[in-house]
Amino acid sequence: MLNIVLVEPEIPQNTGNIARTCAATRSRLHLVKPLGFDISDRAVRRAGLDYWPMVDLQVYDSLDHFFAVHPEPDLWLATTKAPRDYAQAQFREDCWLMFGKETAGLPEDLRLRWSHRCIRIPMRPDARSLNLANSVAVLTYEALRQQGFPGLSGEGGMAG
Repeated sequence: MLNIVLVEPEIPQNTGNIARTCAATRSRLHLVKPLGFDISDRAVRRAGLDYWPMVDLQVYDSLDHFFAVHPEPDLWLATTKAPRDYAQAQFREDCWLMFGKETAGLPEDLRLRWSHRCIRIPMRPDARSLNLANSVAVLTYEALRQQGFPGLSGEGGMAG
């Protein structure tokens, strides 16, 4: 199973879109607090997130808490500051893709500690970044492609 980690996400719509991607791909979603929004059952129902019950969700109080629970994850960090692009990464089964908050990305000390596992999505030099939900989708599907899309249907229902 692929693991998607959002560190201190701020925008509920982004996290909602990412949760939908996780539900569709059977990926586990990990949220590291503080969160910029409410994920209580009542708030999720009010937002109309009918796919939310399909999301395998884990929540952590902090990055320290995350690493206490998962001390040696097969972790890849998505950052615009990475020296290499994601096509150079080999995403194995049960790997972890970590993304930072929308306004600041991942903390510098974390990027330095895991510098050998930092990857970026190529884009034009004068573009700051992609939307968080889009970045998660790009890397999620690349990781799943490399793994042969385990447990996912590769066929549609069009009549030939």
